[in-house]
Amino acid sequence: MSAADTSTATGSKSEQAYEQLKDRILGGELTPGYRLVLSSIATEMGFSVVPVREAIRRLEAEGLVHFERNVGATVAGIDPDLYLHTMQTLSIIEGAATALAAPIIGAEELQKARTLNEQMREVLSNFDPVRFTQLNTEFHALLYAPCPNPHILDLVHRGWNRLDRMRSSVFRYVPDRAQDSVAEHENLLNLIEAKASAADVEHAARAHRTNTLNAFLAQAHQPPSPI
Repeated sequence: MSAADTSTATGSKSEQAYEQLKDRILGGELTPGYRLVLSSIATEMGFSVVPVREAIRRLEAEGLVHFERNVGATVAGIDPDLYLHTMQTLSIIEGAATALAAPIIGAEELQKARTLNEQMREVLSNFDPVRFTQLNTEFHALLYAPCPNPHILDLVHRGWNRLDRMRSSVFRYVPDRAQDSVAEHENLLNLIEAKASAADVEHAARAHRTNTLNAFLAQAHQPPSPI
């Protein structure tokens, strides 16, 4: 296979650099504040600086990298204002989607959701925020997916996609929130299985999302620890 064929099969060097860096950021290997030194990354990947620079520009456009004069490119953290607005919106629309889906969701989906919640409970003993977030995303998707209103579902998907672009795991910042989150999941599942009213299901789903938001905001507004 020629060099051109190899490039076509595996993607351009810029695309490869982009995918590798994005996976490392979203996977938690490169944490917020980590400085992205072009020459070091290029040497590590076996590329020139040019495709790495292009990859970092793409990541900056997606909000995963922050560029500051005299500092350079660093891995971005969560933007508190963007997170606030996204979570406030999700608490409303996902709560509505979950309530509309509750009478439709089948026993098999509920059992899958319980299994996912038990897996999250197991993760608590040796906490992995990235794994916990993956399971959490799957859990909620099972509950709102049967929502019969496609417009509400579209808005929910947009909200979750926005969260994904911000950071891989808010639980990295508020690990203590994870245990309460599992308990709230259990309560929500019990309400759905008991055929609770739509208002009760929506209230529980909305409160669950708001509680995570409040935990993050409380952490974000804490004064720095004294040296």
